[in-house]
Amino acid sequence: MESGKQLTGTLVVAVCTAALGSLQYGYSLGVINAPQKVIEKHYELSLGVFSERASGLPENSTEEKEVGQHPAVVMYWSLSVAIFSVGGMLSSFLVGFVGDLKGRVKGMLMVNILAVAGGLLMGLCRMWKPHIMVISGRAIMGFYCGLTSGLVPMYIGEIAPKAYRGALGTLHQLAIVIGILISQVLGLDFVLGNDYMWPLLLGLSGAPAILQSFLLPLCPESPRYLYILLGKEQEAKKSLYRLRGPYDATSDLEEMRREKEEADKEARVSILSLIRSSVYRQQLFVALMMHLSQQLSGINGIFYYSTAIFNRAGVSQPVYATIGVGVINTIFTMVSVALVDKAGRRTLTLAGLGGMCCCAIAMTVGLRFQDEYSWMSYVSMSAIFLFVSFFEIGPGPIPWFIVAELFSQGPRPAAIALAGCCNWTSNFIIGMTFPYIQAWLDSYVFTLFAVLLLGFTVFTYLRVPETKGKTFEEIAAVFHKGRKKLAQSPKDDTELQQLKTSSDA
Repeated sequence: MESGKQLTGTLVVAVCTAALGSLQYGYSLGVINAPQKVIEKHYELSLGVFSERASGLPENSTEEKEVGQHPAVVMYWSLSVAIFSVGGMLSSFLVGFVGDLKGRVKGMLMVNILAVAGGLLMGLCRMWKPHIMVISGRAIMGFYCGLTSGLVPMYIGEIAPKAYRGALGTLHQLAIVIGILISQVLGLDFVLGNDYMWPLLLGLSGAPAILQSFLLPLCPESPRYLYILLGKEQEAKKSLYRLRGPYDATSDLEEMRREKEEADKEARVSILSLIRSSVYRQQLFVALMMHLSQQLSGINGIFYYSTAIFNRAGVSQPVYATIGVGVINTIFTMVSVALVDKAGRRTLTLAGLGGMCCCAIAMTVGLRFQDEYSWMSYVSMSAIFLFVSFFEIGPGPIPWFIVAELFSQGPRPAAIALAGCCNWTSNFIIGMTFPYIQAWLDSYVFTLFAVLLLGFTVFTYLRVPETKGKTFEEIAAVFHKGRKKLAQSPKDDTELQQLKTSSDA
């Protein structure tokens, strides 16, 4: 294998250390679901509404006292779930600022304070009012995850060799799904999802941050950050040697030099400048659409709906079937890691979106007829597993790292911030509206997602370029040629120069 392109121990440690932030993100996403009834009961006790409703029952009554139905409990529970996405939406705008303030490594190190604080609030929630402590902890954890979901792909994308950029970038999503799976397993009643251990279950959300804080000082800073943003060529060269071993770094340094020259011609591109600029409009449109395709594909609907489908199919322990979905999630993300630098980003995204569209149609048919034909329930279950498999092959992992590939160093942090905000916002919207969509469309709920998936498949085929094996310069050139073909007005040719004098606010 050519020296400089192999995976060195330092590179593996750096990527895995960064991915601990993604693991924590995934754990925080999934941890709140399994112990829902247990947490709601403690909310009721804290609010003093449990005894009011149960006061009419004899003390030794065996009648089940349902929890979670009091309006105050419903409100606080909904807030506990939704506040996580709100925190992520707000902090996603700060990704570029934090990443550039002290560097990618120190940026990840700084934000770990938030994760530890959020974990402690939830882990110690019994010391005061559980509903206030959990909501506060989830808000802080969401704020942390909004930052780390941008910083991790940015760092990995900048340190990865071109030949492995896709595979290493996919590790962000792999760590997320592993985090979700761990939270599902630990959330089982006989593990931590019970009356006594649920605060520990939530508090463990901050554990990966502690481990990451010990490992990050061992990780080299991004060479691209050192050279292009700080102009420290020698430090960038040392970082390259640490990451890739002794090799001829001339070509990599030359690529960074050219990118620095281009970056010096343009002002530091702010979020507002990026939105207004027609130079980056095509890249930004592609980046946002890919993140929308991830969240509007219906994947979260699958996780919300899978337990109900398994119930209707007669599965006695649907929670284990749902964990099975998590296992499939993890396995096929690893398949994506193996394929992404061979098959290509565009190919895998097309295969994933197209396959999900077919599975959504099959799910609709299964849901519609499983009450009439018992074997149709197996069609529904098979469609769920295949839907998740296709998602993790392409639409799940690729949007996270392809944004870093589509943009040069100047606009990259702003683009990642916008894409992250788009992802978090659409995630929040789906989470809040899916129950209403489900009530409205019932068995036909996935018809809506099938239509959306078809549209995203067509868009990917027509507008998304292949970035496999290309330098950042070559990828930018693809869009530059596209702009020329569209024969836009002459002002587009001078847009970069105009950005130089634009406000950085």
